[in-house]
Amino acid sequence: MSDMKLKLFSANANPDLAREIADYLGLSLGSAKVTRFADGEIGLAIDESVRGADVFILQPTCAPVNDHMMELLIMIDAVRRASARRITAVIPYYGYARQERKSRARDPISAKLVANLITAAGAGRIIAMDLHASAIQGFFDIPVDHLPGVPILAEYYKSKGLENVVVVSPDLGGVTRARNLANRLGAEIAIIDKRRPQPNVAEIMNIIGDIVDKTVIMADDIIDTAGTITLGAKALLDLGAKEVHACCTHAVLSPPALERLEASVIKEVVVTNTIPFNPQYNEVCSKIKVLSVAPLLGEAIIRIHENLSVSRLFD
Repeated sequence: MSDMKLKLFSANANPDLAREIADYLGLSLGSAKVTRFADGEIGLAIDESVRGADVFILQPTCAPVNDHMMELLIMIDAVRRASARRITAVIPYYGYARQERKSRARDPISAKLVANLITAAGAGRIIAMDLHASAIQGFFDIPVDHLPGVPILAEYYKSKGLENVVVVSPDLGGVTRARNLANRLGAEIAIIDKRRPQPNVAEIMNIIGDIVDKTVIMADDIIDTAGTITLGAKALLDLGAKEVHACCTHAVLSPPALERLEASVIKEVVVTNTIPFNPQYNEVCSKIKVLSVAPLLGEAIIRIHENLSVSRLFD
């Protein structure tokens, strides 16, 4: 058992999730207020001592990404200067993760730059969920606990009792995630082979695997503008699938994602609350089901605080 006092703070990105985690931990959320000065600069007031504490800061770097990133950096710096003994940044959704490699000359590797900034601010450990590329863990020179969202999604689909299921990866890069979900459901997998002529534009090329008369679950880490997922769902149905469901960990849902999902052939879209979900979205798209990651993150925080294995959560 750690002799440090556990404290959980949140900036402005996802306070509802932070409160859920605090309730799970049986704690009061740390007293901190993030404000804006007249010129747009970020102000921060932490109204309790963190000296010698084991501090966890919950802040997904979702839209507006740059504002939430700066809030996280400033809060890490503040608790470091206030003599926190250990600082863990809990980043359920890691912004800039899709800029993790150079695909053309003179491209930045922004995911690495962000990792450097978080480390320089004073974080000693990272908790993240479903990084777009697992290699991003290596961008940090501090420990990273990378939590998968698949177990949460798998439990939900088990409870639905779907029959004759095949899990489909919307691209070659998501095969590991699809296979993980398929193994947990006792299902087969298939793969959509596509090319992307430009960002947020996808063209279906081929389906690898048997999807005829199957209940298909398309699994991805992110749904952004929903172009890939809706185009893939239509192709699957046209090629003989019985019905199509979709799921992801991070519901970015940039316009016109909600309208596309509502108009699509997808029966249900299951997401988690790593990014805050506005209930008003359901007025535009009635197909979305939101699952909470608070118990998973809460358990990870407890295990890190008590110096126990986090990977055992998924055995």
